[in-house]
Amino acid sequence: MVERFAVIPASYVYLLREGDQGTEVLLQLRQNTGYMDQHWAAAAAGHVERGESAFAAAQREATEELGITDVALEFVTSMHRTQGGDPIDERIDFFFTARSWAGEPTIVEPEKCAEIGWFPLEGLPDPVVPHELQTLHALQAGNVPAYTTAGF
Repeated sequence: MVERFAVIPASYVYLLREGDQGTEVLLQLRQNTGYMDQHWAAAAAGHVERGESAFAAAQREATEELGITDVALEFVTSMHRTQGGDPIDERIDFFFTARSWAGEPTIVEPEKCAEIGWFPLEGLPDPVVPHELQTLHALQAGNVPAYTTAGF
């Protein structure tokens, strides 16, 4: 019998707005998570829970991590990625953008987020989580394929 492996789903939310230098994205500086700490990443992101859609997970994460609601999500791309071939390293990520929401984004989980900030897509901070940087560069270029891969 062939043993199946698990693919871990996650949802990411990039809040976008127009600024003096073009389109800006809200990013968070990760801390104390055990994964890519001290890297900039989507201001809201997390695993999809059992019985939850990727869309619902994105909305939940935006509320849990930024304190905002009524997030007008637009699906951007899915990314199948791996890091080394271990079953836990097989991932499927769903990326969403939003230009409209209710409330002011704030840090709700300060133990996991050192700071948040708006950055032009043309001038991202360093370092950014590598697979997210791939998606942000595609957003900047205005050419995001519906399906992408990383690590294969």
